[in-house]
Amino acid sequence: MLKQRIFGIASGYEDVNDQQELRKDPMFQVAANRAPGEENLLASPSTICRFENSGTRDDAWRVADGFVDQFIASYARPPKEVTLDFDATDDRIHGQQEKAFFHGYYDDYCYLPLYVFCDDRFVVGYLRPSNIDGAKHAWAILMLLTRKLRKAWPKVRIRFRADSGFCRHRMLAWCDRHGVEYTVGIGKNDRLEKAAETIIEASRTEARRTQKKVRLFGEIRYGAKTWAYERRIIVKAEQLDLFADRTSCHRFLANQFRLFMASAAYVLLEHIRRVALRGTELAKARCQTIRLKLIKIGAIVLVNTRRILIRMSEHFVYKDLYRLAIQRLT
Repeated sequence: MLKQRIFGIASGYEDVNDQQELRKDPMFQVAANRAPGEENLLASPSTICRFENSGTRDDAWRVADGFVDQFIASYARPPKEVTLDFDATDDRIHGQQEKAFFHGYYDDYCYLPLYVFCDDRFVVGYLRPSNIDGAKHAWAILMLLTRKLRKAWPKVRIRFRADSGFCRHRMLAWCDRHGVEYTVGIGKNDRLEKAAETIIEASRTEARRTQKKVRLFGEIRYGAKTWAYERRIIVKAEQLDLFADRTSCHRFLANQFRLFMASAAYVLLEHIRRVALRGTELAKARCQTIRLKLIKIGAIVLVNTRRILIRMSEHFVYKDLYRLAIQRLT
């Protein structure tokens, strides 16, 4: 059922109701290690829903830990440095669900999942209600990740990167104490704007002179009242012309598992892009592009007692790329 659900999401069928027909598809049956045929139907939507609702908090911790293990295993050799990008985003809810709250910024009822990526590689996906500080639990996740990564790669250089929603002095002070570098956005205030007046005015003057977009960078020292010491602040002065979502289960924990399966589908496609498509025209393609060009393609599937034969069009535009990808994956 796990394979059935993940492969479905990776192929663009996020709605569990799609499985009513996909459970009969011979290619999905083969992918889920079933012999194709009407006698080997995959799980129905109702069975998958029960499966999604059967997970416990301990299961969730083990799955999350498995994603980090997968991230570590994706490197052939220990990297010299890793940059962990933390980001919170909105995930609109569907009807009456556990821990459903209205969020003023997103102007809707939603969850507020926290994601951690390293370049394009997925590391963590953590579902949260939206009635919280956007940085809640980020410190704990960063601490756990740092411990695990340094256990696997003792000499790795770790950098924490996030927007101003994660600028919390205690979190940054922890990074200072534990040798974790950080690049974090900081919200505007009167003191910062006054300290940055020189570079801001310089950008305005240059924009008026050239009649073009201007971007200048500068550096100041700043310390909020709650900070124990000042920090280096990079100022960017610009003059411009212009100023994950099928979590529909009632139980909050079941929605966490749906987020996990969507994350696993992303990991699968990112692995195909990084390993099978390296150096090709699709090496930097979006997951949707990979899905449309290499996965959701027409074919005739013939099944007999000895083998499964897949007949594709001899005029399939990406047949050479497809063959290369298969060779690399196997």
